[in-house]
Amino acid sequence: MRMRCVAVVLAGGTGTRVGLDLPKQLIKIAGKPIIEHTIAALHDSPLVDEILVMMAPGHLDPVHDIIRGGAYPKVTRILEGAGTRNDTTRAALDAIHEGSQGGEEDCFVLLHDAVRPLVSQDIIEANGGGILRDVILGQTPQSFRLSTLREAYQLAGDDPDFTATDDCTVVLRYLPDVPIGVVPGHERNMKVTEPIDVYLADKLFQLRTFEAPGAMTPDDYTKAFEGRTLVIFGGSYGIGRDIGLLAEEYGATVLTFSRSGTGTHVERREDVAAAAAEVVAKTGQVDFVVVTAGVLPQGRLAEATEETVVNSTEVNYLAPIFIAQEFHQHLVRSGGSLLLFTSSSYTRGRSGYALYSSAKAAVVNLTQALADEWATDGVRVNCVNPERTATPMRSQAFGEEPPGSLLTSRAVASQSLDVLASSLTGHVVDVRRDLSTPPTVV
Repeated sequence: MRMRCVAVVLAGGTGTRVGLDLPKQLIKIAGKPIIEHTIAALHDSPLVDEILVMMAPGHLDPVHDIIRGGAYPKVTRILEGAGTRNDTTRAALDAIHEGSQGGEEDCFVLLHDAVRPLVSQDIIEANGGGILRDVILGQTPQSFRLSTLREAYQLAGDDPDFTATDDCTVVLRYLPDVPIGVVPGHERNMKVTEPIDVYLADKLFQLRTFEAPGAMTPDDYTKAFEGRTLVIFGGSYGIGRDIGLLAEEYGATVLTFSRSGTGTHVERREDVAAAAAEVVAKTGQVDFVVVTAGVLPQGRLAEATEETVVNSTEVNYLAPIFIAQEFHQHLVRSGGSLLLFTSSSYTRGRSGYALYSSAKAAVVNLTQALADEWATDGVRVNCVNPERTATPMRSQAFGEEPPGSLLTSRAVASQSLDVLASSLTGHVVDVRRDLSTPPTVV
């Protein structure tokens, strides 16, 4: 009979180094608190039977909120951590011991830092290889029998000079005859400690999601889109049109609104509201909303007319805001997704494109803010950042360009469907020309 395994999420730290007024394990990356990603990874392992969370004192309520929905039934207890990591581990071991059958049942204990949210199933499931002789650059998770850990910590408690930053060190020092198997770690299994780590972890989550482009099968797409309603603003041509065509191939009902096709001016709230009412009247639901509408004014800002400034700002920035507001209630009902579009120019404003690039930078910020705001509503918000793409808007602005130097709108549309079908939220996904390698995220 397989021995029971209890995973302990060590979340007792306050994270002062990240410079925020909340513990770092509660910072959101990839649309969820860091600790939720960690809990989810452990919960998904068939080897883990129970999860115990040791949380920073005074911050237990957010963790209770995470598990209240019932998504993580393996989480059986949420307890306060102690003063140091070692004290927190000792408290966890005592709680597991007291919760076992009369304190007599042994089990495996898997200890993992809450702020290592990118732990993979391969690491959790790996068997030990060589024998550990010293700890230099150790990662968690680390696993031992409960009886072994309790004995090691009891001996450590009698040592006035005891200090250790991980559990392997404790066992190695106080029970040197116990062999410790070594499992290869991974550079992505990083620990979020410094402010820059938050940024890096967020990007690694995005890369992990898209590290196998094209992995979705036609059946996967059909499952994601069949019977769903997809609304596209700016879908008369280019990327928006191809997104609609692809989604229809997989069974989606697609409704497209544009100035040339339906007389819809996205910069007018009343037009957007009318579009929302029309969609609901026809289909009764809204599952996905895509905004590809945009204008690309060129020229020096000092020479731009007031009409150009106003029109560019309204279409490229105010329109996504109006669309988000008018469709929010419908996306809440469906647990749906809003997809916006930015441009590579958002990372650095360029001469001659001040109005366009600044609006696209604002759209990125809007994406991240809405993803955070709407997370509790169950609505996902993401932004696609296509490299230079062959669209009518681009050819009108730049004329004919060398063949092969541009993405096809069909390729961008395909990646856009992947984003819509994913669980991502708050991400800016960069689509590059070479689709044989994973798209980067900027």
